[in-house]
This record gives sequence, structure tokens and C-alpha cells, in this order.
Amino acid sequence: MRKITRIILTFGLLLLLTAWSVLAAFAQGNDAQIKITQVDNSKFPQVTVYVSVTNAAGEPVGVDPSTIQISENGQVRQPTDVRGGGEVVGGQSIPVTTMLVIDISGSMDKNGKLAAAKDAAKAYVNGMRSGDQAGLITFDTQVYNVQDITSDKSALSNAIDGLKTGSDTAMYNAVLQATKSLEGVSGRKAIIVLSDGMDNQSSSSEDDIVNNVGPSGLTVSAIGFGDPSLGGQAGIDEAGLKTLTSRTGGQYAYVTDAATLNALYQQYGKSFQSEYAITYMSPSALRDGVNRNLTVSLTSAPVSTEGKYNPGGVLPEVPAQSWLLFGGILIGLLVLLFIPMVIGLGSRAIGGGGGRKKGRVKLGGSQSSSAARGRVKIK
Repeated sequence: MRKITRIILTFGLLLLLTAWSVLAAFAQGNDAQIKITQVDNSKFPQVTVYVSVTNAAGEPVGVDPSTIQISENGQVRQPTDVRGGGEVVGGQSIPVTTMLVIDISGSMDKNGKLAAAKDAAKAYVNGMRSGDQAGLITFDTQVYNVQDITSDKSALSNAIDGLKTGSDTAMYNAVLQATKSLEGVSGRKAIIVLSDGMDNQSSSSEDDIVNNVGPSGLTVSAIGFGDPSLGGQAGIDEAGLKTLTSRTGGQYAYVTDAATLNALYQQYGKSFQSEYAITYMSPSALRDGVNRNLTVSLTSAPVSTEGKYNPGGVLPEVPAQSWLLFGGILIGLLVLLFIPMVIGLGSRAIGGGGGRKKGRVKLGGSQSSSAARGRVKIK
């Protein structure tokens, strides 16, 4: 009887633990938010999708990488490589390249804003891991490439320390320049732009930035430093920053004090460092210039997100084996084109010889006759 009781109790305990684990995973899944942050198709048809999994507060949530499922145009793809998760799951971190874009307009000189921005940016740099790198672009009326992309933390910190305020605001010009500076960089790359005012000097627009980034090219995250409820140039362009970040897959938040600004930079950094990189082979290997739809989901929870990328290609590609057929057809057409030309040249060569002979006969006869008639008339 006691043995049966122990078996029942053991079974019940195991059942309770299993139910608790399922409920905990489900609760975590319900709280999780999954997002495609970047798609790297530089080695197409190999595609690498960068994915972040966070909670509602934007903090990284650890998941089993094997539960991340990717579909391209509705076809589930089997990953060839899965990396990332960082310290959240004890996995291998993904190197991140960040372009820090900082507002140095005149208004940043008030209330210690520039000093707070410097401290937050340097704290972000100090949090960089081995393999990470960053660059620095600032803007007022003009755009300044203060520090090229580097992994040298000292160089970055010194560049940040040297910042001084200027005049008006050309934020869109600066962000566009940042996207161009990152074009030759491989792997995960992101832009963090800090601004405390309304753009009033840019010749570039939000559309220019989005078009230059392309579908899922990189993320632009933004921080509004100020009070969004204030109007005019005293406030921040919250609507513009929200739209820009949503269209480029980034994050947006505003802060009003130095401590919150520092914490937000740290949160963005941890979020980047905890992302997952899932690599797979595209089911269609042709660079046809047509957008491919992506769906990323968690098999352990009802959480999913959608995105897209473009493989590039101006002219439609054809499979490699078709080039032999194409070459054979081209050679055949060239032969058919040159056969009439060769026949025509041969005919003209033969006909030209007879013509010259007839010409000599006519010429000789004409001259003889003329000469004879002339001599008779003189007599």
C-alpha cells in the first residue's frame, strides 16, 4: 500500500512540475516580443536573419534558439547555423557595429544635455565586447564625421569628450550619412541617434533614409532628449522619430534626465548583444529583384513577426545549366547571320571579275571606233 502511495505521489509531483514548466514557458512566451532587426543577404542565396526577443519593457528574453522558426514566402527553412543569445542564454554573442549619431545643436548646451549625452555615449562604448565596434557622427547645421568605425574604445571616448555645441539641427542629413558609412560593413549593424529638437536644416528626408537602408538593411533606433509635449523648436520631433524607427525596425524612447538617458543607452546595447543570428539557404537562388517575405516565430509560444528582404538583381537570372543552352542558341544565330554575308561577298567577288573584263573590251572597242571615225573625217 505504501509503495502504491509513493508511486502515486511521485507521479503527481512529476505531473505538477511538468505543468508548472509549461505554464511558465507559456507565460514567458506571452510576454515575449520577437522582431526581425536585420537581414544580411550579402552571400545570397545564403541569408542571415537577425532576431531580437524582448519583453514588453524592451529587455532581452532568453529562449531556446532551436524554437526560433523561419519561413521564406511561406516555406519553412532549416537553419544551417544559429548563433547568439549572449549572456541571456549563455550563447555566443554576435559582434555589433554601432554608429552613434549625436545632436550638438545649440539647444544641447542647455541644462547639461551635452554632458549627459557624452557620459551615456561613453558608457555605451565601455560596454562594447571583443568584436564590437562603433563610429561617431555629430550634427548641427552641418554633419561631422568625428570618428570612423573602430574597436578602439579609447579613440571613441576621446572623440566623444571633444564634442562642442553648434547652431541649428540637420538630423536627417546626419542619419543618412550614417547609413552610407555603414554600407561596406558586414554583420549586425545599427544606428542610435540622439536628438533634442526639431530638424530645420536637412536637405534629406525620412524617405531618403529608408530608401537607402532598403528592406531590413539595418536598424535606426532613436532617443528623444527632452519633453515631447513642448511645441515648436523647444520640443522634440517625437512623431518623426517614431516613424523613422518603426520604418527601419529600430526602437524609440524619450528621456528627460541624464540617469534615464544612460540607462536607455545601456538597454539598447544589451538588446543588440542578445540577438540571435539564424542562417539558412533561400529556396530560390535567383537574384530576381523581387521582395521575399519572411516570417519568424517561436514554436514554444504563439509569438511571430513578419519582415522582408530583396535579393537584388536588375536583370532576371537563369540557372547555371541554362547558360550552355543559351550559348549554343547564340552561336547558332550568329552562324545563320553570317552565312548570307559570306555568300554575298563570294558572289560579288566572282561577279566583279567578269565586270572588269567586259569593261576592258567595251573601252577598247569604243576608243578604236572613235579613233577610226576621227581619221576618216580629217581626210
